[in-house]
This record gives sequence, structure tokens and C-alpha cells, in this order.
Amino acid sequence: MIHVLIVEDDPMVADLNKKYVEQVDGFHLAAMAANVEEALRYLDEYDVDLILLDVYMPGRNGLQLLKDLREKDERVDVILITAASEKEQIQKSLRLGAVDYLIKPFEFERLQGALIKYKENYAVFQDKENVGQDEIDRIFIAQENRQEKNRIQVPKGLTQNTLELILRIIRKKENRAFSTDEIAQDTEVSRVSIRKYLKFLKEIDFLEETLVYGVGRPVYQYQIKNTDDLDLEFYH
Repeated sequence: MIHVLIVEDDPMVADLNKKYVEQVDGFHLAAMAANVEEALRYLDEYDVDLILLDVYMPGRNGLQLLKDLREKDERVDVILITAASEKEQIQKSLRLGAVDYLIKPFEFERLQGALIKYKENYAVFQDKENVGQDEIDRIFIAQENRQEKNRIQVPKGLTQNTLELILRIIRKKENRAFSTDEIAQDTEVSRVSIRKYLKFLKEIDFLEETLVYGVGRPVYQYQIKNTDDLDLEFYH
């Protein structure tokens, strides 16, 4: 289990981030802090693996906390979640070892993808004395290469907006299986149309399809095939 500390001075944003974290398997919210001083106290009291850290807060800011953590060689990782979009702030956070940087406002899927990627990297270093080159390459592969690899063209007859709506619903299900009828109900899109989109997602290997036999007619069940593909991007 990965233990998370949220450091955010806005109670509504902190509560939203809390709900997001609780939706992703493998993560446990250890504590929530409204400023740097509270965060330092919680770090003394709790075992924390990952901090979701705001930059702009009363008193000392998040980048100052991140700098202190690195100077003290604290064994904790940091994802910045902030409205700070200035180039200098982003570059400084990367130099200080932030593992990701999310600019407010953001969609749940963006944080979900960051947490899933972090969990995969975290697992590489558990109970291992040595790490292989293939595992290192998966961690340090350039972000632009991953983005290019994950961009897929939407075929004719399908609309990007509808596809993105369906994907938002599917991603929330994570590893749970679902049927065409479930997605049709959640999206209010016809079952016939949903079937076309699910067929496309199966063809690009995003979904796996299983025919389930029970009472009545057999039903196709779908499931995300590989959580590495959660950040796929589609374009026309």
C-alpha cells in the first residue's frame, strides 16, 4: 500500500484530491495538511511514500518544502498539483525531483494516470537489490515518446467527443468488467453506437472481450487490457 500525504490549503480542493486518491487501488491517504508546517509534523508522525503538493500556500510554499525534503534526503516522492504554470516553477520542481506536475484544474483521469504510473514504478523497487535495464527504461523513457506512441487516430464514422465520453466512463471502472448495456446507460448513447466504439477499442487492443454465458442470451463483457494504456490520446 502506498501512503499519501495531501498538502493543500484550499479545503475544497484538498477534499476533491482526497476523493480522487481513494478511487485508485493501492493508495492509502495517510493525512492532509493545509501548510508546510503541518506537512512537516505529519511527515514525522506517519510513514509517507508520496506527497501531493500544492505550490502556493500561506507562509512557506510547496517548492520550499520540496527543496527541504531533498536537502534532508527524505525518502518520499512528490507530485506537484498546483495552479502554478510558470516555466521557472516547473523547471525548478523537476530539478528538485518531482515525479509529475499537474496544473489545476485537471481531470480525474490525469491524476489517475499519474498515480497508476507511480505505482508501477514504486513496485519495481520493492524487495529488490538490483534493477534490470528494461525496468529502468520503462521508468525513464521520454514522456514525449510515450505521448506519441499513445496517440491513435479516430476512424471515420466515430466522433472524438463521443469516444472521449465513453473512455471517461470506462477508465473509472479501472479493472472491472462491463457490458455494452452498462456503457449505453451511463453515457445515454444508443447501444448500437456503443457497440461500434467498443469494437474499435478492442481492435486497437485497449479492451479485451469475453463472451459470458448465463440465463438468456450470451453477453459480451469488456475489460481494460493494459493499465499502461490509460493515457491513450485520440485525434481525427
